[in-house]
Amino acid sequence: VQLQASGGGLVQAGGSLRLSCAASGSIFRINTMGWYRQAPGKQRELVAVIASGGSTNYADSVKGRFTISGDNGKSTVYLQMNSLKPEDTAVYYCNANLSTWGTPLNAMDYWGEGTLVTVSS
Repeated sequence: VQLQASGGGLVQAGGSLRLSCAASGSIFRINTMGWYRQAPGKQRELVAVIASGGSTNYADSVKGRFTISGDNGKSTVYLQMNSLKPEDTAVYYCNANLSTWGTPLNAMDYWGEGTLVTVSS
């Protein structure tokens, strides 16, 4: 299983970015997909997650500014980030909790390589 993330970059405060993450491989079922971030000197934290049924959960710090959405047919998750702030600067990691055809009853967490988001003031 691979998670391929894209869409990071440099943006001014108040601007927008859209992150994408596509899961590929021998996937049986995806339970959740989401985004975490890790700023320098800080622990990795949840940003947003979407379940297969469509329910979502957001960190308080991004509510009203970020929107997570998914395309089940493409096993892809998107994170639309608006009104970005310098404190949103971090490496963003895609996460998926899923099971494979090899172990359909055992779901595991998979991580993509991070994509850097830098918000300048």
